[in-house]
Amino acid sequence: MSDTFDYIICGAGSAGCVLANRLSADRRRKVLLLEAGDRDTNPWIHIPVGYYRTMHNPKTDWCYVTEPDPGLNGRRITWPRGKVLGGSSSTNGLIYIRGQREDYDHWHQLGNDGWGFDDVLPYFLRSEGQERGAGAFHGADGPLKVSDPRIRRPICDDFIAAAEGLGVPRTDDFNGADQEGVGYFQATIDKGRRCSAARAFLRPVLGRANLAVITQAHIEKVIFEGHRAVGVQFRKDGQSSTVRAEAEVILSAGAIGSPQILELSGVGATDHLRSFGVDVVLDLPGVGENLQDHLQVRSVYKTTRPMTLNDEVNNPLRKMWIGIEYLLRRSGPMAMAASHVSLFTRSAPEVATPDIQFHFQPLSADEPGKGLHPFSAYTSSVTQLRPESRGSVHVRSTDPTDHPRIQPNYLSTPRDQVTTVAALKLSREICRQPPLATQTESEYLPGPEVEGDAALLDYARNTGGTIYHPVGTCKMGTGIDAVVDARLRVRGLERLRVVDASIMPDIVSGNTNAPAIMIGEKGSDMILEDNRC
Repeated sequence: MSDTFDYIICGAGSAGCVLANRLSADRRRKVLLLEAGDRDTNPWIHIPVGYYRTMHNPKTDWCYVTEPDPGLNGRRITWPRGKVLGGSSSTNGLIYIRGQREDYDHWHQLGNDGWGFDDVLPYFLRSEGQERGAGAFHGADGPLKVSDPRIRRPICDDFIAAAEGLGVPRTDDFNGADQEGVGYFQATIDKGRRCSAARAFLRPVLGRANLAVITQAHIEKVIFEGHRAVGVQFRKDGQSSTVRAEAEVILSAGAIGSPQILELSGVGATDHLRSFGVDVVLDLPGVGENLQDHLQVRSVYKTTRPMTLNDEVNNPLRKMWIGIEYLLRRSGPMAMAASHVSLFTRSAPEVATPDIQFHFQPLSADEPGKGLHPFSAYTSSVTQLRPESRGSVHVRSTDPTDHPRIQPNYLSTPRDQVTTVAALKLSREICRQPPLATQTESEYLPGPEVEGDAALLDYARNTGGTIYHPVGTCKMGTGIDAVVDARLRVRGLERLRVVDASIMPDIVSGNTNAPAIMIGEKGSDMILEDNRC
């Protein structure tokens, strides 16, 4: 293998796979993709419901754990992130949501030219292979396959009808002109199989002679000559190697990995870097700050009779049929995304656009990835879409394999607390509406004894967890806290960019995988434009 490339991409997650595809399309350019995880060969990765086997599995999940969080009453919680080609798109819940027009227009208003909704929509369309066909808000020819659910369950239809009874409009497209409403999710599933970023963007181009992919490669640091990035030092099989970049080094390691690489490379807050003996290349105090995530708080309701997946999975014969149905037809419960139905609505009349989201599941468990409850029940998870709370990610040592310190700071502002409590109250209201009320025997969690705002907030602190959407730690912007500019170039440095969800100045109103892929698409165009020769 040559030790010199035009582009070196650090991280083969959602954005990194897009970059590898688009940048290597020019056969004159040599591209190296470095991934700290392994190949995506585990068969459970490619089965939609396989996230139950890949999350919390150290072979496919980095198994991050946060610091004790005051907002969660001092609890540490797990933060699953994909440890294979495709990153978290290989292990996530497969939900395809873009967010709201206003999210991206706000990015533009913050001084990020070219990031308004009308600017980014063409990149969503370019990546999307929508099974319904093309339209004003959808693309049909992209490699990322997006499909409707192959199975619908009566309990899900009852939830939709109950929400409609409270005035929430029914919708069949959360990614159209208006996000608000209740209906079925679409998912990144293609004919019953997961369509990860690796499958959509990377696998079709692995045969290109100008693209090299190295897995189990831990980035030790970006190499600089002055303030110019010229290469990368990485560790594989206990050996350090150095590769040179003639055009650019691109960090696509996500909201945890990208700030970690920057700090290991001497880019970050001077005092923090010096405390670990890191030679400072550039004082950039915003690195690792501005961490945002969606906190999910789950409510579980027992049903009046067997009607949920709990009953099927806990029955050996019916569980066997689930496997047979998937093998023969690529359908049934094994072909489903993590959640079936969503609801986007407002926590209060004065809120301009939806600020809470529901994930409805016809099943229940003590926590995602664990065994289902032995009784029939459904889950209604709520999350605040635009939290004000901000956390941080910072290295704890100079060892690239040592997990950084993750401090989310959930529920640290009054607005976040009020909105979360309002969402839990709305969950109860929906479940008391017909026809869902007739299917509901009792509230299992939080439980009828949990009454009042203070008790509901304490329940959220004691049980809430990540819904796997960390962003923002390499903020795009113009202020002193910004890490990259609007073209995703690291401020104050040359030939170094960050292209992944860490560049989001504010989290989008919904699931974050589709936006991460969009960032990869738009970032690839910027790189090609700036290096045209």
